[in-house]
Amino acid sequence: MIYFEDLEIGSETYFGSYEVTRDEVLEFARKYDPQPFHLSDEAAAKTHFGRLAASGWHTCAMTMAVIARKVVNEEQAGLGSPGIDELRWLKPVYPGDTLHVRGKIAHKTPSRSKPDMGSFRTETTVTNQDDVPVMRFKSIVLIRRRPDSNQP
Repeated sequence: MIYFEDLEIGSETYFGSYEVTRDEVLEFARKYDPQPFHLSDEAAAKTHFGRLAASGWHTCAMTMAVIARKVVNEEQAGLGSPGIDELRWLKPVYPGDTLHVRGKIAHKTPSRSKPDMGSFRTETTVTNQDDVPVMRFKSIVLIRRRPDSNQP
């Protein structure tokens, strides 16, 4: 189990990859972001995307899938997140792309009001198969402290 005390500021993690499929781009768009450039090659060709592009929110969901699988497999003592900051969609994501998710621990703080937990801030970058950044964000993550840590 990975606890607050195990986290090192500056450490980087490769969470894994995700292959973007046309069917999934269309399915997500139909359900959650039905803008023409997410649903139609013809409509997308008339925009700066040039071709069918994934919704930025879909890129977020794919990224979360990669992160969650890694955190669950490593048995991190995570307690969720109160949110993200500075979310930026830097480049379009297209069917056929392979996303790669990396994170870096920027800061960690023990909780003053709850001695059994702390939080850490991450800087996450998502790149495509050409190592071009397509999305970046900062997040706050809550995590349990080691039960035997005897921290105030």
